Amino acid sequence: MDFYMPTKLITGRDAVRDNAALLASFGKRCLIVTGATAAKRSGALDDATAALTQNGIAYTVFDRILPNPTMASCIEAGRMGVDFEADFVLGIGGGSPLDAAKVVAVSIANPSLTEPELFSLAWPNKPVPIVLIGTTSGTGSEVTQVSVITNENGNKVGVRSDDLYAALAFGDPRYTESMPLSVTATTGVDALCHCIESYLNNAANDICRALAVQGIRMLLPLLNKVADGNLPTLFERETLYNASIIGGLAISIDGTVAPHAIGYLLTEQYNVPHGFACAAFLPALFEHVARFEPALAEEFFTRIGATRAELVALTQRLLPKFAFRLTDEQIRALAPRWPLSLRNIFKTPGTCDQAAVEAFLKSVFQA
Repeated sequence: MDFYMPTKLITGRDAVRDNAALLASFGKRCLIVTGATAAKRSGALDDATAALTQNGIAYTVFDRILPNPTMASCIEAGRMGVDFEADFVLGIGGGSPLDAAKVVAVSIANPSLTEPELFSLAWPNKPVPIVLIGTTSGTGSEVTQVSVITNENGNKVGVRSDDLYAALAFGDPRYTESMPLSVTATTGVDALCHCIESYLNNAANDICRALAVQGIRMLLPLLNKVADGNLPTLFERETLYNASIIGGLAISIDGTVAPHAIGYLLTEQYNVPHGFACAAFLPALFEHVARFEPALAEEFFTRIGATRAELVALTQRLLPKFAFRLTDEQIRALAPRWPLSLRNIFKTPGTCDQAAVEAFLKSVFQA
């Protein structure tokens, strides 16, 4: 039943506007970290800058965070923060800007930080305070201690440290109204993966499993609507956003399992959006757990009120059709990237050895 989540979370419409005074405690100079368009289009950037100005806080904006942010871009933003003498970082956006903001906060506090030092958690100084504003319904990064960054080799790598928890996070569902159907689908299915992988996890406890069940029950009817090609109403977007936060809380306890780790390959090599990339391996996860821990699988589907066939059908309706193909030899060569010692693989129920990893890969690349 262990649980630790030090982030002050404030959700609801006009959350930033109504709680602007909370920003005053973080200092007088702020670096805003975001992407090129989403923060502006959603209205979140305007609300954030108004809140900072209201509190007499000077700010500068780094808006060059791309999907799957690189360590190089985080270091560049960190240098801007150092030059500006930023007291804290404010990240605005979906998973990429929020994850990047966490690393930028580390970089500002440690200007000479190298990539190996980041991934080894060898930080001489704690990061400057982090404030996050989410604009999508999927990442859960607002309430996790994880940042996923693309390294110099082009591989996505997760960094997990309690120092990466935001001090303050805002969640206003109005910001998610600017998401088109495709982004609503891929972020929503990412939240679903968080909940599923948290429940089907060797490190799970009663708290994260209760959160996971609640999140899945909130997500399923709305994702079915999205799969039918219908955009959610604002009220439904609020439910989607809340479910994504619940998923984030769940994985802050135990993390994710094989689909998230192996799914990075689809994003790195084939530009598949993160949520779709993870969900592509959910059918293989269900098959794997049913084989090695059938009682856990039965318990899971009973508690969420849906069958394995229904969940597989939903992912098939949401995901694009993949035409990627790999031979047995190519799959055998790839599989060692995910050794049993890797956190996500080790926490996958049952025996998740190289043969199991190969089975996951074949489920997508030889379907």
